[in-house]
Amino acid sequence: MQSTQMQPLSSKELEYISDSISNEDLLIKQYAATAGTTQNQTVRQICQQQIQNHSQHMGALIQLLQQHQQYAPNQPQ
Repeated sequence: MQSTQMQPLSSKELEYISDSISNEDLLIKQYAATAGTTQNQTVRQICQQQIQNHSQHMGALIQLLQQHQQYAPNQPQ
């Protein structure tokens, strides 16, 4: 069995992950705003589910960055 070792993320990968985190954060805020203003209980419930989903996505992205942090160069290149 071959062992896989984490490699440092490229600047392009870091940029993509950063953008994804920003997008997830925006979606969470938009769903929260909708949930706070709607009178429809079904819409509110769907918004709450989406907030949970996007919070999990954002958490996974942040965890990914934390796992790769030890492989990041100490000095900017």
